[in-house]
Amino acid sequence: MKHSVFYKYVVVTCLLLASCSGTKYLPKGEKLYTGADIKLEYTGKIKNRKAIKAAAESAVRPKPNKGFPGMRPKLWMYMYAGEAPKGKFKKWLKKKGEEPVLLSSVRPSATSGFIDAKLFNNGIFRSSTEYKVIEKKKTAKIIYTCHIHKAYTIKELKFPVAENELSRLIAFSEEKTLISPGSDYNLDALKTERIRIDAVLKDNGYFYFNPDYLYFGADTSETDKTVTLKLAIKEDVPEKALHVYRINNVYIDPDFSLDENKDSIKNDTLHFENAFFMAKETKIRPRVLLRSVYLRKGEVYSRKNHNITLNRLMSMGNFKFVRVNLVESDTSAPGYLDAKVLLTAMPKRTFRSEIDLVTKSNDFTGPRQNLTYQNRNTFNGAELLNLNMAGSFEMQFSGKNKNIFSYSLNPKIELYIPRFIVPFRTPRTNSMYIPKTRISLGYNYLKRMNYFDMYSFQFLFGYKWKEDIRKEHELNPISINYTSVKNQSEEFRTLLEANPFLKKSYEEQFIAGATYSYSYNEQVLPMKREQYFFYGSAEIAGNAFSLARAAGGEKISPDNPGRIIGSVYSQYARISLDGRSYFNFHNKSKLVLRLYAGAGKPYGNSSTLPYIKQFFSGGPNSIRAFHINSVGPGSYQQSSDKKNAFLQLGGDIKLESNIEYRFDIIKFLKGAVFADAGNIWLMKSNPANTVPAFSVTKFYDEIAVGAGVGLRADVSFFVLRFDLAMPLRKPWLDEGHRWVYDRISFGNPSWRSENLILNVAIGYPF
Repeated sequence: MKHSVFYKYVVVTCLLLASCSGTKYLPKGEKLYTGADIKLEYTGKIKNRKAIKAAAESAVRPKPNKGFPGMRPKLWMYMYAGEAPKGKFKKWLKKKGEEPVLLSSVRPSATSGFIDAKLFNNGIFRSSTEYKVIEKKKTAKIIYTCHIHKAYTIKELKFPVAENELSRLIAFSEEKTLISPGSDYNLDALKTERIRIDAVLKDNGYFYFNPDYLYFGADTSETDKTVTLKLAIKEDVPEKALHVYRINNVYIDPDFSLDENKDSIKNDTLHFENAFFMAKETKIRPRVLLRSVYLRKGEVYSRKNHNITLNRLMSMGNFKFVRVNLVESDTSAPGYLDAKVLLTAMPKRTFRSEIDLVTKSNDFTGPRQNLTYQNRNTFNGAELLNLNMAGSFEMQFSGKNKNIFSYSLNPKIELYIPRFIVPFRTPRTNSMYIPKTRISLGYNYLKRMNYFDMYSFQFLFGYKWKEDIRKEHELNPISINYTSVKNQSEEFRTLLEANPFLKKSYEEQFIAGATYSYSYNEQVLPMKREQYFFYGSAEIAGNAFSLARAAGGEKISPDNPGRIIGSVYSQYARISLDGRSYFNFHNKSKLVLRLYAGAGKPYGNSSTLPYIKQFFSGGPNSIRAFHINSVGPGSYQQSSDKKNAFLQLGGDIKLESNIEYRFDIIKFLKGAVFADAGNIWLMKSNPANTVPAFSVTKFYDEIAVGAGVGLRADVSFFVLRFDLAMPLRKPWLDEGHRWVYDRISFGNPSWRSENLILNVAIGYPF
């Protein structure tokens, strides 16, 4: 009986899917075009067949209606709505649907010509393409058969003889050519080579030169299928393009309005260091602006300096728009350009207020508010001042811990100065990004009802700079953090006494040291199919204090710790590495792989890492099948009491890996399937008898594993993420019984309550 019901459901489902094909409402005599197949016919050995086929496929027009095999829901919506839909629902279907691509709209003979042209551009000079239409009852597809030969390869690329300055520059750039002998002829590669040479010329003053003024002569050999290319300059190049141009006057308008004439010059000017400022007074000091203007009077024009000027002025954060207009200078001597730097300022002061409602996996819920004031030109030197006041309140509104609450206040002040503040003179660099000095002072107050009050002070002095669009550095030679826990309740002290390691973590700590981080991010290159990301950070603390005490003959140890301003100072070294790979596919889906590793070593004055420097695992950006910070250390099982979730143990070592496949569902709604694995561990030096230490021969058997599915509302500037995950491996279970995938029982309410974890978060996990 059950089988018959199942088969009925299968039949009904198939009928419903068939009805979504969209062919039912086709005009009489028409057939739906379902796409084309490309077949390659050749003799002998052909390399790069996939690339050749992809080139041919790129020339096929039109594209068929989108959908799944046998299903075209958007086409069905359009056709079902009819020619002149009435009613809101049918109008909505028509608008959201997709017009049918009919066989009658396809021009296969013209497409065959496009395919041959595409193959010609890829070195197959004598291809011929024929087609065949395969018709079915309601649909039709086309098979294109391409008769091809081995692609012509480049035998040699000859550069012009160095007869003048222009041809000399082109000849000198031969060492960096993108065209290598033995490679297949490719028109796109030749176009890219022309653009490269044009960039070389633009950087050497040839302002009016254009890539189209270069051409490649070709001499083919039928016997060995090779082509010899000769690069030359066209004869009809305009005279201007053959001359080097220099910068004459530099005009800077710091208050340019988009309503103004962009070529107008104001009467009120201020002359400073060979530049004219179009105002008697400037809001940002002239010297500060000129640090980012790399077009200087008397220098040869350079496109590179042009772009550096644009990027540095924009990265200051004070301007909405930056333009650099170059016009021929009105002088008796030709070959000079006037540079007009037009700056449209952003509002000097802004105020922003944000409020969120946060729900955590430990059943705490409550509002969080963030107030931010920004001043973009605090001391008339383009300094950015951020004043931030954040606060939150959370409470358990149900369960046995009902009415337990906590709240926090987090004021913070940050100042960014657009240069390095150092005791020595720094040389001028050709970086497109302005280096910045950062000074930060923050205070955190946390009140956990019936437990403790925590006070934290942070001070930071450091530098941020970018090598290029992918590489960024941050060095903080001074990083100070002071934490004190006061008003401890008897219940809290009892919990700490039961766990010496946790007690050590919550002791009053003074952290003073230095930090450095480096990031490499290829996601800023959107056209790259394979994108890589790396973030590494390292920090040390307490060494200077211990060195000073050792020089004074004082012995330092965790049992006899040294103090600074009455508090025990922390001494440790810590490093973390985060590597990711993003593989982008043609259908806008993406495969993401991530590997994270971190380790911290307390020594000298400390036996444990400070609590805020320990590693944790589990949660919405970690192993999503487990509650936040609930995994490890090792095979240790954290307390399941949500009331004391903030007392979870951290570790000195962390290893974690993630894999996630992301795909589009409809427009802004995206889906994902993922798996996460990892754990944290303690080092042997930590005084924690109840928690197993890291073992090279055993750690792999203590890996937690989880998997799940996700939905993401991605509207470009905001991503709301829902990830539902379940554990596949629990490291705290007895050995041999840690894999739990065979115990999955979606129909069991008790299993669902214990094992299904819903993570709600902002942004992607990695």
